[in-house]
Amino acid sequence: MPDDKAQFNVYLPKDLIREIKHRGVDEGISMSALIEKIVRDYLEEKS
Repeated sequence: MPDDKAQFNVYLPKDLIREIKHRGVDEGISMSALIEKIVRDYLEEKS
C-alpha cells in the first residue's frame, strides 16, 4: 500500500458525518482512516 495520500472533497449528509466521527472515536482511529477502511472493504467485497 503506498504511503502517499491525496486529499479530495466528498459531500455527505451532516448526520452521516456525525456518525462517522463518533465511530472513529469509538474505534480509536481518525475519520480519514475509518473512511479508507470502509472504502477498501467495499471495493474488496465487490471484486
